[in-house]
Amino acid sequence: MARSISTRRKIIVTLAAWGVAFVIFFPILYMLITSLKTEAEAIAGISLIPSFTFENYVEVQTQRDYFKPFLNSVIISVGSTLVALLIAVPAAWSMAFSPTRRTKDILMWMLSTKMMPAVGVLVPLFLIFRDTGLLDTRVGLTLVLTLVNLPIVVWMLYTYFREIPGEILEAARMDGASLAGEIIYVLTPMAVPGIASTMLLNIILAWNEAFWTLRLTTSSAAPLTAFIASFSSPQGLFWAKLSAASTLAIAPILIMGWFSQRQLVRGLTFGAVK
Repeated sequence: MARSISTRRKIIVTLAAWGVAFVIFFPILYMLITSLKTEAEAIAGISLIPSFTFENYVEVQTQRDYFKPFLNSVIISVGSTLVALLIAVPAAWSMAFSPTRRTKDILMWMLSTKMMPAVGVLVPLFLIFRDTGLLDTRVGLTLVLTLVNLPIVVWMLYTYFREIPGEILEAARMDGASLAGEIIYVLTPMAVPGIASTMLLNIILAWNEAFWTLRLTTSSAAPLTAFIASFSSPQGLFWAKLSAASTLAIAPILIMGWFSQRQLVRGLTFGAVK
């Protein structure tokens, strides 16, 4: 009897999980289906039967130059992630292994910056970028996304580093390891799962960022988020082409997430079980 109840419970939980997964995945599925329709079919109404036309993808890649914003997205997301790690690893190391009375206050202050509406600093930041020549540049956007995501990177690395026994670092110091050697050769290899998951998450956040990319770029440094927005015009939305552009924009990050999901889950649960 108990085994029957347990089996029934597993079936219910499994069906519920599949249901939730389908609800989450359905918008992506519908976007893919819409991208395979003509504009007339896309505007006509909701239908899950595409005409399997690839003219939208052809137009997106030829007439709108898909490769340039794709390259911008890669450079900006990877660049901002690497710069954030260069800053966050020493900062997280300091707060995890040499905490002070103000460490928790500093961490909370860093996290509180994420609660401020981005539009609140848009005008001063725009003026600074205009006067320094950073508007519509990869360097400028990389700098902004680094600062935007830095609190999350520091918090995640701080959490991972706290799970590493401090005695190991003390032993490295007794063996004559310098501060840089301690971080590079002892701490970093031990925290590879956490650092890798932090990198992946930061790349995803930078890749999907739309607020700053739409307001600080026009053409030269415009990433895929701005590329998608270009299909909105005074004449209306081109739903089929917009869906094709969106599918091409999210495909690389979906593929990366699919192949690295094991590493991502491993990193996010790093230190959860001792």
